[in-house]
Amino acid sequence: MANTQAMCSSFKGELLTGIHALGPGTGVPARVAATSDTVKAALYVATATLDASTTVYSATGEATNGSGAGYTAGGITVTQATAPSTSGTTGIYTPTATFQWTSFTSAAAFDTVFLYNSSQSNKAISVHTFGSQSITAGTFQLTMPAHAASTALIRIA
Repeated sequence: MANTQAMCSSFKGELLTGIHALGPGTGVPARVAATSDTVKAALYVATATLDASTTVYSATGEATNGSGAGYTAGGITVTQATAPSTSGTTGIYTPTATFQWTSFTSAAAFDTVFLYNSSQSNKAISVHTFGSQSITAGTFQLTMPAHAASTALIRIA
């Protein structure tokens, strides 16, 4: 089985119970959160099996360094300078910075970035797939789409 792009089903339910606080300074009164949760982005190999049923971060199937530095287990912290919002009838969320790993040599081909909430017991948010990649002592980056109803990284219609 392969990775399948999806918003994680558990995330949808957790939104309704106020588990996640995405974006800058969102402050959820029920949780008395003064700041947003920490979202992380981790890379996964093409043979992993992440999909809508994924509920939490796991190192199983995560990309690793073939040699040297460049990738740390657990991924990178996502920059969240733009608050989640609505556009028409669609709720939207897009991290604001490019995801980037430098001086990275992948031990195996990878094709997925997994977003998860490290502030909330590593709960799953979403799985995003792309073409299979292999990097040798280089930089890998994923550029975020525009924060709009038809292009946001996460859209709830």
